[in-house]
Amino acid sequence: MRHEVRFSGYGGQGVLLSAVILGRAAALYDDKYAVQTQVYGPEARGGASMGQVVIDDEPILYPEVTEPDIFVIMSQQGFEKYGVQAREDAVMLVDSDLVRSRPECRYYEIPATSEAKSTLGREIVANIVMIGALVTATGVVSREAIERAVLDSVPKGTEELNLKALKRGFELGERA
Repeated sequence: MRHEVRFSGYGGQGVLLSAVILGRAAALYDDKYAVQTQVYGPEARGGASMGQVVIDDEPILYPEVTEPDIFVIMSQQGFEKYGVQAREDAVMLVDSDLVRSRPECRYYEIPATSEAKSTLGREIVANIVMIGALVTATGVVSREAIERAVLDSVPKGTEELNLKALKRGFELGERA
């Protein structure tokens, strides 16, 4: 089954890394096919950025995301630029701390930034919290696959913090 996933936020939130991690989880650890692409403005840190992943059980013949069915939105600007046109049958996870708007499609409010700050003591892992919530809310990849991909992708010495963030995201996604 093909899924087109779009991540959006502002530069510096780890949105692009999130897309890479999801693609890695699908392709390396869940025996699926995946293609990842990204877009970011010249301002990079602070400007709107977007990463996309196509995941399929079959070889991917067209690698571009045309109609995302899953969105992860981590900033208001990201919502306005990349999420406002979400189709009605899509699923969207929004960082409830940073996104004021709500889509017409089914959505889940995930307080990723405040959880990263208050529970984990590091705002920088909000993207990993969102990845955990994404996995439990949608089942796009397995928990085991995403855990292995996170461990492969984060800087050495931060593995424990990132695993805590991922597990907190799993909990938030289960409640969504």
